[in-house]
Amino acid sequence: MGIIKKIVHWGRLKSPWVLHFNTGACNACDIEIIASLTPRYDIERFGVQLKGTPRHADILLCSGPVTKQTKDRLIRIYEQMPEPKFVVAIGTCACSGGVFSGCYNVEGGINEVIPVSAFIPGCPASPKAIIDGVVKLLSSLE
Repeated sequence: MGIIKKIVHWGRLKSPWVLHFNTGACNACDIEIIASLTPRYDIERFGVQLKGTPRHADILLCSGPVTKQTKDRLIRIYEQMPEPKFVVAIGTCACSGGVFSGCYNVEGGINEVIPVSAFIPGCPASPKAIIDGVVKLLSSLE
């Protein structure tokens, strides 16, 4: 591995940029994801920063089950992210479909559509669990 690739790899591990995407959740997990970014929980101390575009994001934080309406958007967002890219399914609905499993418009969990790197269960997943899951994902990459 060349020196440039090592520097880029180090930079991505020490300051990952995340993108949050709701695929049809009830907003409870979304509130917890946003809470993890507030000064009370302060996920930014690990270098994590929220971005608004998939072209700059390293990690995709997904909440909610995949619906037929959001399936194509989720795939498009995943394809726009640069390599290496990681997906974190946050909440029971994102992990397995949750209480929405079996509904006529629900495809299932995030892993039914795109590959998932980490699962964070809970209804809703707490900010501490979200931070712990993201930090464990980053530490497994080193």
